[in-house]
Amino acid sequence: MNRALRKYLFVYLGLVSSFVLGQQESQFTQYMLVPQIFNPAYAGNRGITSLRLLARSQWLDLEGAPKTNLISFDSPVGSGGKVGLGGTIFYEQIGPLTETNFSIDYSYSINFMFSKLAFGLKAGLNSYDIDFNKLNIYDQTDPYIDYAVNNKYQPQIGVGIFYNTQQYYLGVSAPNLLEKKYFDLVDEESSFFSTFSKEIHLYVFGGYVFDLHPSLKFKPATLVKAVKGSPIQWDISLNFIVNNNFTFGVANRIDSAITTLAGIQLSDSMMVGFSYDFATTEIRNSTSGTFELLFRFDFGTNKKILTPRFF
Repeated sequence: MNRALRKYLFVYLGLVSSFVLGQQESQFTQYMLVPQIFNPAYAGNRGITSLRLLARSQWLDLEGAPKTNLISFDSPVGSGGKVGLGGTIFYEQIGPLTETNFSIDYSYSINFMFSKLAFGLKAGLNSYDIDFNKLNIYDQTDPYIDYAVNNKYQPQIGVGIFYNTQQYYLGVSAPNLLEKKYFDLVDEESSFFSTFSKEIHLYVFGGYVFDLHPSLKFKPATLVKAVKGSPIQWDISLNFIVNNNFTFGVANRIDSAITTLAGIQLSDSMMVGFSYDFATTEIRNSTSGTFELLFRFDFGTNKKILTPRFF
């Protein structure tokens, strides 16, 4: 690898590192429908077995932009409904960088008369890799390539608390308590350096369902994400639910994007959600937006369980 290309690679990896921290891990516009991803205490909370499929393409038309896919499931265990189990398979690609995550979730609930308090644990394994075939490398034998991420595996341990009634919910979680450092690169000739690491992220989220009319409900929700070294990220969404089947609304990721959301309960066992983000930062000049598609399948459902739950 010649000096110019080496310098480019260092700068690129540095940008990737900054981007990952700046975005504060993967983000989801429909977070209120997939909270188990960042809060293990949600596993089994709805009282039925659920399977979720989500695909997100961020910053359309921009080469190397994030693409995220995940599959998650959760279910109550036992007749008492106090224990919940779940799991997630997650895959994301950002340019030449890919992340794969496998995690399992365990929750234990304390039931009160009109509410429930759940405690959760998350355990998993993360893998990071850089595909150098997507970069123009002049010298394949250059020793600097060995410093880059190549199937780096790291364990994951997380915790969460989730409190809810039939009308509102509140959760606090840290999906990974283990700080990770994948590499440090230093180029003495050019004085360039790059560090790729992941810090502890804190999530706080909540929502409320207001009955405006027998056939109309209003559901505001919010999610706050914080990590050392990055600005706090705050999502606010305002949704309306018609006849317990149709959902539509808007959302705002403060200083980042404005979103439209829609969803439909196709049957007792299948729900589809869609969102489209319009960037409000300078990147809006290079992209036509971000879309996200969600499918949720519920097993062993009935109207008595589904009707009062909208999260």
